[in-house]
Amino acid sequence: MKTFIFIGITTLFAMTGCRGGHSSTDEFITVDVDEGYSTKKELVLQDFMDVEYIPLETNDEFINQGYVQAVGEKYIIVANYNNDGNIFVYDRSGKAIRKINRKGQGGEEYINFRCVTLDEENNEIFINDHYKKRIKVYDLEGNFKRSLKQKTEGDSQFYWEIFNYDKENLICYDEINAEIPFLLVSKQDGSITKEIRPSFKEKKYFFQVLRMENSTRAAGPGSYSRITPFNGNWMLLEPSSDTIYTLMPDCSLRPFIARTPPIHTMDPEVFLIPRLISNRYYFMEGIKNVYDFRKEEGFPKTYFVYDTQEKEFSRYIIYNGDYTSKNEFYMVMLTPINAQGESWATLNAFDLCRDYQKGKLKGKLKEVAATLEEDDNRVVMLVKSRKFNI
Repeated sequence: MKTFIFIGITTLFAMTGCRGGHSSTDEFITVDVDEGYSTKKELVLQDFMDVEYIPLETNDEFINQGYVQAVGEKYIIVANYNNDGNIFVYDRSGKAIRKINRKGQGGEEYINFRCVTLDEENNEIFINDHYKKRIKVYDLEGNFKRSLKQKTEGDSQFYWEIFNYDKENLICYDEINAEIPFLLVSKQDGSITKEIRPSFKEKKYFFQVLRMENSTRAAGPGSYSRITPFNGNWMLLEPSSDTIYTLMPDCSLRPFIARTPPIHTMDPEVFLIPRLISNRYYFMEGIKNVYDFRKEEGFPKTYFVYDTQEKEFSRYIIYNGDYTSKNEFYMVMLTPINAQGESWATLNAFDLCRDYQKGKLKGKLKEVAATLEEDDNRVVMLVKSRKFNI
């Protein structure tokens, strides 16, 4: 069975109203989601990614669960998983600056938030108040500035993901919209400045629903990113599409990764999910869209990587090189966080203190662990792709 194909292709889409359209030829890969891979690579994370550890300051006001919302050049924004409304602002070294909480029912408050987006250039944060279908905008002191209405026409529900796109716009993903899942949205008034339409035959929803007489249950495969910054552009994943695209600066869509068989021919579907894209390796998952509500288990996954130098697919295992012995690192821990291509995970202070005492750590992680107490906040781990000559 042929596992991958290289194809030279001219850019397929140019968005109406975008500036300076151009055509270019690039290579992309095609992935067979039914394929199994017999070979297995052993990789060390630090060999292809730059890794940084940032301990978050702990004090009486700054005790949190380390749910990273945004990382910029100057600030790190952290929240809790329990939806208490707290937003913790740290500097880039992890020093506590201030805590913001504007949770409430008022017009200048948020009921809840799905994510917080940082715009350092304009000194603003954008709160995705998805229950109100609003984006609340505050400065970094927590002062309310304006409220942006989210698109609600047609089958739109609310924006699932929001990233800082440029000085004037956010880039958003609308999970439920059956035609236009990606949008550029004005930071000033919430108006749609660009509609981005990847090609797909019919909308496929990446979850399972069980409807009973008096209730409805739903299950999904866990979090994954539909919008991923990569090499100065944006990689866009619409699970209904047979192609993962790169959004270019002129707003054209360039095919990046294609899949086979076509998603609409599969029952159950197997979705192709990029977990982390580096300059050397593309880490991906194939996830089967099945779930047993009685057993509360499902969405079986296969994990594989494409090596851009060797031009081959394989299974993989990754180790964190800042341990003295082989310590496996799981790519599912990483979440893309900013336009600089950084992804985040967090490490438990108690575990790091224990491993430090047992002599299991080395390098930068050992230096950070030496400064920790067991009940400190979590340590933010940032990874960013290294450059390779291919």
